[in-house]
Amino acid sequence: MEAKEFAQLAARLMRQPAAPCHEDLVQAEVQRICLEHGFKPTQDRFGNFLIRLQTDSRLRPVALSAHMDHPGFDVVRKPRGGWTVRFQGGVPDEYFRAGLPLRLMPGAIPGRLGTRIGKAREFRIKARISATAKPTFAVWELEDFVLLGDRIHGRACDDLVGVASILATLIDLRRQRARCNVIGIISRAEEIGFLGALALAGDRGIPRNALVVSLETSRELPPVKMGAGVIIRVGDRASIFDSEATRYLSEVASARAAKNKSFKWQRALMAGGTCEATAYQELGFQTCAVCVALGNYHNCAPSDRIAEEFVSLDDACSMVELLVQAARQIPQYKQLVGKLPARIEKLRRQAAKALR
Repeated sequence: MEAKEFAQLAARLMRQPAAPCHEDLVQAEVQRICLEHGFKPTQDRFGNFLIRLQTDSRLRPVALSAHMDHPGFDVVRKPRGGWTVRFQGGVPDEYFRAGLPLRLMPGAIPGRLGTRIGKAREFRIKARISATAKPTFAVWELEDFVLLGDRIHGRACDDLVGVASILATLIDLRRQRARCNVIGIISRAEEIGFLGALALAGDRGIPRNALVVSLETSRELPPVKMGAGVIIRVGDRASIFDSEATRYLSEVASARAAKNKSFKWQRALMAGGTCEATAYQELGFQTCAVCVALGNYHNCAPSDRIAEEFVSLDDACSMVELLVQAARQIPQYKQLVGKLPARIEKLRRQAAKALR
């Protein structure tokens, strides 16, 4: 997919505010995009979206998973004299300063963060809310989407760039009339403990033999560099992902780089956070992961400022390119992952002969 078209997909999603368990606007936009491109998404009983492209049911399923939510506020009650919100998601305490601008949803009602209430992350807010308004969640008042050169900036790159990548992969595969068996999983409430992914996996919502690929934007940490391509993520803060599945992605990426000189990729342990791959793996799925480097993770900018996240557009496009190839080459899975054992066996024989 061309960078311009990908940016348009990402913009449509990122302009829909969301918080954990408040993903309705993103859900509606995902559904609109799917219908425009001939897909018929289904929704499980937990609110996760599943999008299938199955041109050959005999192939092993490849399940691509990304989440719709982003750290934000629940509107929890209306006490006398004002409204109260509770923050959901991973942001350090020092970032919560009175006066920070908020957007209350639905209705895009402007507000500001007030004083903290006790030790819990509950805050009073200052806002002019009409008697008929019924806000249910709030987000930071930041730019939804801005494209500056090669970089996408916005309140919620995490993980709407991942959602856009799944949609772009499915669109490209359909356009190419590829032989594939792909399931796009657009999950809920990842930021408060992978609730959507856990519920889906535990409910047998995807085939047990699926190769699960978790998509994320992940905090830029050495040795990875933003702009240096998609990252094959060997693990996160909590676990190391399946070695064979990770090797498969690496073989696909290496072959793609040899064929397309503009394709760039990296491989690293991304220990800045824990992602859905850990959840799927612990529930018995063969799991691997990809991501792109993220700046201002969870809107946490230097000097304890709340600011837009940002990613490289080229990195996101390289992630789509890798996933398209991984879906297309799944019939060669055993052959590709078997290259390393074959090389090791050849070296073993040579070593034995040399040492004798």
